[in-house]
Amino acid sequence: MHLGWIPNAISLLRIALIVPILMLILRDQYAWALGLFFFAGFSDGLDGYLATRFNWQTRLGGLLDPVADKFLVAGLFVTLAWVEQIPAWLATVVILRDVIIFGGAVAYNFMIEPVQGEPSRISKLNTALELMFLFFVLSHAGYGWPDAITQTVLGASILVTVVISGADYVWSWSRRARAGGVNEA
Repeated sequence: MHLGWIPNAISLLRIALIVPILMLILRDQYAWALGLFFFAGFSDGLDGYLATRFNWQTRLGGLLDPVADKFLVAGLFVTLAWVEQIPAWLATVVILRDVIIFGGAVAYNFMIEPVQGEPSRISKLNTALELMFLFFVLSHAGYGWPDAITQTVLGASILVTVVISGADYVWSWSRRARAGGVNEA
């Protein structure tokens, strides 16, 4: 029996968890939202491990995994801004960066060649900071920990990495597009 579908099923489960997490936040049930967020994070690591360890990587999985991550992060930023747990400007900056990157990827895909996902180091750092920030915001709302200064420092770090990683994506993909594709860069 071939079990290569399991990582994709786990990614779909993570997508299915987004609405319950957001609903729990809207109902001020932050402890439960934090628990589901933690489970979603664990499932992200698990599907990546399984796909890599058993060579169960698929094109669908390569799309589902980042889509699940982006929808979860975007949904949390918007919802937490809505309930005034985080500044609306920070949510706007995070979402705007992702919209610009997505729009550029779509344009590149249709005008130049298929996009191969290859996040830069600064982008990986940005994602890690965003996830840590969301974890801390949910933890603070549910349990009063960590203090506000920790969230402020992480929020400022996110702002810096959003700007740098967004500019890096625009610059590097523009350079590739002018060169006519990845192989000519």
